[in-house]
Amino acid sequence: MGAFHVTRKEAHMSCEHATAAGGQTAPQEFEENNLSEVKRVIAVLSGKGGVGKSLVTGSLAVELARAGHKVGILDADITGPSIPKMFGMSGRHAMGLGNLLLPEISDHGVKVMSSNLLLKNETDPVLWRGPVIAGAIRQFWSETSWGPLDYLLVDMPPGTADVALTVFQSLPVDGIVIVTSPQDLVSMIVAKAVNMAEKMNIPVLGIVENMAYVECPDCGKKIEVFGPSKLDAVAEQYGLEILGRLPIDPALAAACDAGAIEDELPAGLLPDALAKVAGLPEHVEPTGSDDASA
Repeated sequence: MGAFHVTRKEAHMSCEHATAAGGQTAPQEFEENNLSEVKRVIAVLSGKGGVGKSLVTGSLAVELARAGHKVGILDADITGPSIPKMFGMSGRHAMGLGNLLLPEISDHGVKVMSSNLLLKNETDPVLWRGPVIAGAIRQFWSETSWGPLDYLLVDMPPGTADVALTVFQSLPVDGIVIVTSPQDLVSMIVAKAVNMAEKMNIPVLGIVENMAYVECPDCGKKIEVFGPSKLDAVAEQYGLEILGRLPIDPALAAACDAGAIEDELPAGLLPDALAKVAGLPEHVEPTGSDDASA
């Protein structure tokens, strides 16, 4: 495949980035993508790791694809990617043509670009510093031929640090879905994500709680393993719409590990989130050039 590169410009931490990190919104000058026609870009964000953000990203992608939409996933979790394995792409590699990247396509048509698809061995660590990671994410957007997509889902890295800032400054994100879990720190974590979205002037579509409960196999009772959920109070506090509560599902976790999420995902898992995302207006103009749509 073509060389994977990060230019000096991409690796440079600009004063604009530093200003935004200090509390003021930096000017948003989105990277051009003349290789694609992406109608909507949705970022899936969590304030911390281990809450199942990638599961929500993958579930939304599968549900949208089942509904007949053309879907892609930009895996921005560069150092901890899990999307390729979830979609049965272990051992596969993204192709390239010169400096152009071509996303890998799942068995059911979901396009994926991820750092794991560029490594010789998927278990190799990605030992890149922040500016290099930021440059890679820009390439996943601006130098990848996504083609026509109804939705591009961005699986964000955990937290609200520099990489998240890079995504929101480089990609025309239409909305953010926040993923959390029923723990004591949920209010503070959600607050960080909401504050970042406000500073970047990107609407928060709503919040999904993962690992909300486990269903008793005998009586069907929902058992809140981590204690009573605080989701209602947090959603009211920040004016967020609740888009779903996902259970702890060992069978689904095993399916993800086996690369079978497209075949094994239960139907109707996130109906409210699906409806919210599907209701977003398309970009007034496609992100690609006229040549790309010819």
